[in-house]
Amino acid sequence: MEQQDGGRPQISDEEWARFSEQVARESAAAPKEPSARARMVTERLRREEEERAWAGRRRFGRAPKPGAGDPPGWRTGPAWQEREGRGRGKRRLKAAAAIVGIAGLALVALRPELVIDKLTGRAEARQEARDAGPLPAETGRPTAAPGAVPADRPTLKEPFRGSPAAQWADGAAGIEVPEAAAVGGMAKERVADALAKTKALLIASNLDPATLRGERPRAALDLLDPGQSDGRPLIERGLSAPSVDADPLWLFSRFDPAEVRVVGDVVKTRGRMSFDSGRDGEVKVHADYTFVYPVVRAKPGSDEVARTVVRRTLTMALYDPLKVVATPGKLQVVEWLESAGNDDCRRDGTGFLHPRFDSERVAAGTGPSGPVVDPYDRSGNVADMPKECATASRS
Repeated sequence: MEQQDGGRPQISDEEWARFSEQVARESAAAPKEPSARARMVTERLRREEEERAWAGRRRFGRAPKPGAGDPPGWRTGPAWQEREGRGRGKRRLKAAAAIVGIAGLALVALRPELVIDKLTGRAEARQEARDAGPLPAETGRPTAAPGAVPADRPTLKEPFRGSPAAQWADGAAGIEVPEAAAVGGMAKERVADALAKTKALLIASNLDPATLRGERPRAALDLLDPGQSDGRPLIERGLSAPSVDADPLWLFSRFDPAEVRVVGDVVKTRGRMSFDSGRDGEVKVHADYTFVYPVVRAKPGSDEVARTVVRRTLTMALYDPLKVVATPGKLQVVEWLESAGNDDCRRDGTGFLHPRFDSERVAAGTGPSGPVVDPYDRSGNVADMPKECATASRS
């Protein structure tokens, strides 16, 4: 290397040329910052690509794959539209959950029994009771009372809820007539007539809506022999002027229409009927039936349901007028007995049953009094029931 003036080295022309060539090569390989115009073009292309992608999703119902068509390294995170959409979705879910929660709390506040019934298993018990089929007809005296059922309040929609009667027959369907046969010198046809008229008497005196409303039970009276002094004439006197000695409740189920009304058009019925004879020219029909009446107060808008349970045993006789003094084709009363559960026992000349409601007992602060009797128990005799006013163990 040559020395320049002052002792500094002097670079030859060949070395300078090689140096310049190397610098040029390295400058060409180094990354260059895009110009302002290049950046504008790139931004425009990016926006057009995103618009095409969103248009495709709206048209075909699917979103493009993230980053499709974008230059490498262009996206380092979700686009602002995606972030905004996710946040809005989460907020909507939270708002919906809050609304559902508030509605649930309001429902529980208004109807807490929905939660209580679910927790206590009462809801399942109700469904099982609804699914249970009707009981078969009663062919003989039961040996025990019906089994316990989950205690439950009756409603206008389900007036027999919480009662053994829920599985009983409806009204007249529960009054089954046995097959007739000749007995006591009475032909089979006359026995069949006695059975049919006894069933008609039970329907007219215990199921007919007019009778239940306290109206005069003309159809029932027409079945009775007017010549029997302690039969039809006694009952007619009781209908006109009820008293301890002439009580229409011996034969009829009647409610004061100013006090209560029967819920719906179904009265539950269970019992049995048989026949025999004690002498020539006679057929006796024995009937033992329990009727369950759901009632509410007569005041409009009342919805508290109570049930009154009435059991009746009747023995009616049909006689051959050629052998026994009797009106042809008319029934005579041999025996009538009745017992009512959930009745205040006011045989005070009204001639009506008087159901009691739970709210009345609570308001009065009075508890049950008298012997406890299960009104659904059909295993005993009505004649053996307590003579004083008893307390129904259930209704």
